[in-house]
Amino acid sequence: MYTGIVLGTEKIHQIEKNEGYATIFVENSQGFMDDVFIGASVAIDGTCLTVTGINPDKSLVSFDISDLTLSVTTLGNLKPNILVNIERSFKIGMENGGHNLYGHIEGTAQVKNILKNGQTLHLDIEIPKEKIKYFFLKGFIGLHGCSLTVNQVDKVNYLISVDLIPETIRLTNFSELNIGDFLNFEIDQTTRTLVDTVENIYATNKYVHI
Repeated sequence: MYTGIVLGTEKIHQIEKNEGYATIFVENSQGFMDDVFIGASVAIDGTCLTVTGINPDKSLVSFDISDLTLSVTTLGNLKPNILVNIERSFKIGMENGGHNLYGHIEGTAQVKNILKNGQTLHLDIEIPKEKIKYFFLKGFIGLHGCSLTVNQVDKVNYLISVDLIPETIRLTNFSELNIGDFLNFEIDQTTRTLVDTVENIYATNKYVHI
C-alpha cells in the first residue's frame, strides 16, 4: 500500500523488451531505493511494481512489467532518460500524510488544460466516461502516484480539476507536464465500493414488484 506522497523522481536508464513483458532499469541516484530487496514493491508513476533486480552498487533497480500493465498505463511509453515518480511502500508506524493508494492503476487520463497561478498549477483532467461517477468534490485521486484533492468535477464533460502546490511540482515529474499528456490514475477503492453497491441495490430494487 502507498500514501500518494511521492519521494522524488528518477530517470529510466534502459528498457528491455521481452516476450509478454518488459524490464525497465531505473536509476537510484537519490538513494530512494538503497534498501530495496528482490520482491519489494515500489510505485513507479503510481504503478505498483515488483523489484526483480538490483545492481551490486545499487545504482540501478529493475522491474518487470507485464504487457497488460504496459497497455493500460503510461509505462508502455517509457523511454531512456524520462523522469518517473518514485514512492516506496508504506511501513507500519510511518506517518500517512496522503491517502491510501494501492498502485492498481485504473487507466490513463488526459491533461486537457494547464493554468499557471503564480507558482502553482491548476490542471483540468479528462476522465474516461465510464469512470467519472467515482469522483466527487473534495474527494481524491491518485495521479502518477500523487495523492491529490479533487477541487472541481464536471460530469457532463467528464472533467475533474486538481491544483498543485510548488512542493508537489518540485518533487514530481509534473514539472514537465504538457497539455495532451496522459497520467496514470487510481480511483479511491472505498468510493468505488460505495458507488457500485448503491448502483447494484438500485438496479435490483427497480425490478422488484410487490
